[in-house]
Formats: sequence, C-alpha cells, structure tokens
Amino acid sequence: MADTLSGRCLCGACAFTARPDGPAGTGACHCGMCRKWSGGIFMSVDCGDSVAFEDGAPLGRFRGSDWGERVFCTACGASLLWQLQDGTHQHVSIQCFEDPGQFEIGVEVFIDKKPGNYALAGDRKTMTEAEVFALYASEGGTT
Repeated sequence: MADTLSGRCLCGACAFTARPDGPAGTGACHCGMCRKWSGGIFMSVDCGDSVAFEDGAPLGRFRGSDWGERVFCTACGASLLWQLQDGTHQHVSIQCFEDPGQFEIGVEVFIDKKPGNYALAGDRKTMTEAEVFALYASEGGTT
C-alpha cells in the first residue's frame, strides 16, 4: 500500500498526507503509555517518515522515552502518531484516516501489558515488551 492517503485530527486543524506501509506495518500497542494517551488500544500504521502536515497545524509533542515521542493536536487533543524523535518510524493512528477498516492489524505489541478485559479477534503476530525493546536495540535504538 504505497498510495498517499489524507488524514486529520478530530477538529481538522491537523490535516496531513502519509504513505502507509499497509497490513505488514499495521499494529496494535498495549503499552501503558499508549493506553493512557489514546484512551485504549493504540492502533497504527507505519508510514516511515512520509507524514507531511499542512502549514500551521497546531502540533504538540510529548517525549515519553529517550527515543520516542507522541504527536497530538493542541486544539482538540487528538492522538495522531508515535515516532522516533528524529521523525522516522512514524506510526499514525488508523483512526485519523477516513476508512480505518482498510488496515488489517498485523501485529500486537506489548502483549504482556494488555489488560485482561479485552481481546482482538483473529490471529496475528504478537510481541512482548522485551521483544519490542530488543528489536529497537538491534536497529540501533536506545533502550
């Protein structure tokens, strides 16, 4: 899925374009920070470094770790994306796109942090917190 899609926050002040990586790059995160930030499961699609916001978009950033940050709309508070602080590995909320159903969830991360009161239907790859941190460390990230 190399097509460029348009997305936006709840109020429309943060409009953007992005090139989602498709089902292979679509995942659900159950870490405590994502759950608190998004109000539940953070379902996102990897857009590499392709996200381009319109000029003047009221963006806020929260650095939740030594390497990652969360980007949100300062006008309506909508959660937009998680990315590395250098602007790469942009994981955009699938809810920002007109049809979030086009993205099939391919992986659930921080599966060992998922509360027991919900489960996603279907089978997919899962990764624990330790596996996610090991993956970023092997890619040169900081743990």
